[in-house]
Amino acid sequence: MTFQGHDAIELTRGDASLRVAPQIGGRLLTWRVGEHEVIHWPDPADWTHPAKIRGGNPLLFPFLGRHRVDGKIGAWRDRDGTVYPLPVHGFARDSQFSAETDVAAASVSMTMTDSDATRAVYPFAFRFTAVYQLVDSHSLEVSLITENRGERPLPYYAGHHFYFALPRTLRGETTLDLPPSLRRHQEPDGRLSAPEPGEPQYRLDDPRIHDRFHVIEAVPPAQRIATLHTPSLKRSIVFDLRESPMPWYSITTWTEGDDSDFYCVEPWLGLPDAIHNGTGLRWVAPGQCETATLRLSARFA
Repeated sequence: MTFQGHDAIELTRGDASLRVAPQIGGRLLTWRVGEHEVIHWPDPADWTHPAKIRGGNPLLFPFLGRHRVDGKIGAWRDRDGTVYPLPVHGFARDSQFSAETDVAAASVSMTMTDSDATRAVYPFAFRFTAVYQLVDSHSLEVSLITENRGERPLPYYAGHHFYFALPRTLRGETTLDLPPSLRRHQEPDGRLSAPEPGEPQYRLDDPRIHDRFHVIEAVPPAQRIATLHTPSLKRSIVFDLRESPMPWYSITTWTEGDDSDFYCVEPWLGLPDAIHNGTGLRWVAPGQCETATLRLSARFA
């Protein structure tokens, strides 16, 4: 199909639908449940700069967040001391993916592999795949699969950046219920703050959760579930992280400004600068792969 003048893939199941654009970072563009817009997408959007579009679900890979070397943002240092440039949140969201669609299963699998361009900033052979499936008329399952196609261990920590549609005027009534967590943030110099006990529930106008990481690494799998509830919309969005083969490390909360009609709730496999500080850094052995899965359920009642 054509969406905003560009090629896109649309899938439906019941009265739910999703759109993705493999050519701009394997980006989930929209997810609707009936007449309700769950995932925010701006109109118009500048498709020539995908990383700057505030909407959909940018895929964060191979590393997420901001990285610094010698105090300068935008680079990382490997174990041998070599320094490589790297954009904030990695390069996947600016890359082109291939796609395979299963219309009957209402699923799409989008894949990118290493290239001369990626090896210049991340010298590893990999295959990174995002799979979206409409499980039923209100649930969306997403898997991130990272495969090491090289001969040495591959470091990574991937994540999501879901932009949920939410009028700015409703932040004060919208609540986020979280599993037991430790709240952290990144200091201006790039260091991570000391962990402090998190709350079981926050309102989205609470400044304590703006640009914060809610670390759940030590939480038993059965408790890894979060809920975003907006009474005026009669909407609850459930983040079910319980069945993921690879455990999610944290849930990040962020929005751009007081005038933004979206709010981001982002399951992450690690924290910013983990390649240097180890907070969630993962290593995939040669020939192996890891899968991180979640299910989003949007209910209106």
